[in-house]
Amino acid sequence: MAEQTLTRIEISKDYLNFSAGHFTIFSATERENLHGHNFQVRCAVTAAVGPNGLAFDYVELKQVLKALCDTFDEQLLLPELSPYLRLERQQGQVVALFADERMTFLERDVLLLPIRNVTIEELAPLLLERLRDRPELADMRLQRIELGVSSGSGQWAVASSGPPQIGS
Repeated sequence: MAEQTLTRIEISKDYLNFSAGHFTIFSATERENLHGHNFQVRCAVTAAVGPNGLAFDYVELKQVLKALCDTFDEQLLLPELSPYLRLERQQGQVVALFADERMTFLERDVLLLPIRNVTIEELAPLLLERLRDRPELADMRLQRIELGVSSGSGQWAVASSGPPQIGS
């Protein structure tokens, strides 16, 4: 049997982005001020080219990526797993307790994430995991997925993994 040639397809579109607020936590007593970024997302996948000359349906992958970005858009991102931040929900609000600070936000404006810190190096693996969980990817026979997140020009974190684990 002949060895199958793999092709790497990169998806990088202007609309693969989200605007979100956050602050990075550096220690038990030091954090950034609350601010926002226009985060960019890009994806590269490795797959074999099929007998029809296509590796997979790019349109479907782009739609899934856009939907993932949309879930983060116009949200305040807070880390649920930070050892330095305590989060409480009270009467439609999220209260973030850090050192001697008490920050109160409307619950509808907050997206709590299962990460330790809201950094691109935490967001890239989280988005990759959520991408891999999407059933739309099951039939694409992807060999490798790389997902990058940028918080500014020239600054990317990229997470990578093998084939999607749909239904496992």
